[in-house]
Amino acid sequence: MLESQLPILVVLLGLGTVAKIVTVRSGGEPGALSRLGPAVLMPGRLQAPALLVCAVVEAVLAAGLALSTHPFFRWGTVAFFAMSTYVLLELRRRRPDAGCGCFGEVSSAPVGLRSIARTVVLTGMAVVSVWAPVTGWTAATGLSWLTAAGVLVLAVLSPEIEELLDRVRYRAPCEQRPGPAESTTLARLRASGTWRAHRHELTSAEPYDSWRELCWRFFAFRNEQQDDVVFAVYLSGRRPAVRMAVVSGEDSDSSLPEYSPVSA
Repeated sequence: MLESQLPILVVLLGLGTVAKIVTVRSGGEPGALSRLGPAVLMPGRLQAPALLVCAVVEAVLAAGLALSTHPFFRWGTVAFFAMSTYVLLELRRRRPDAGCGCFGEVSSAPVGLRSIARTVVLTGMAVVSVWAPVTGWTAATGLSWLTAAGVLVLAVLSPEIEELLDRVRYRAPCEQRPGPAESTTLARLRASGTWRAHRHELTSAEPYDSWRELCWRFFAFRNEQQDDVVFAVYLSGRRPAVRMAVVSGEDSDSSLPEYSPVSA
């Protein structure tokens, strides 16, 4: 039973490797690498190498799990997913508009609780697999209901599935698709916890301005100090990410400065 999750780990590490290499080779959409972790935490010229290094690490771990029972690969996988959890938490705190990049450009949706929970689950799977007596290749020949249960849990925690379905439907990344109506996006904003947490600070429930940038729609309001309160709603997914930023009235002029989220 300890080996039941090994095939899942091998497959996901392999998919992550291929997706990152494809994203770097294709270049993706303009500025794509600057919106994907861990590249988003690196200077511009190091973004592509950072993704490639991550891909190499995943490839080594996948091969090691599939072909060996050596503790180096087992504990290395635990460390990799534990570190991934930390990186996602940092991304959510420092760059809440960026995607995790776990599976290349298809993981461009803002890091949410599902993505973080997935890496926690994968860390747990890796810990359980440390003491498995067989290789991942051998384990793949005797899949059990525990393997199926692991796949189901990860599917529920993977926003990439929704993104892939949308791409099949529209054949374009989020930023190139027609977005939902402005009224629909505003309703999603008002249903969010971020809105409920800050609604009392606003002088009006209606935005005085709204615009779209890439895969985000922004709504601008005023607070009692006459600062600009800007909410950003992601345009993809059933439960889109919502971010908020406050722009001081002393710093603003005829137009709003570049969006810089301060809370989620």
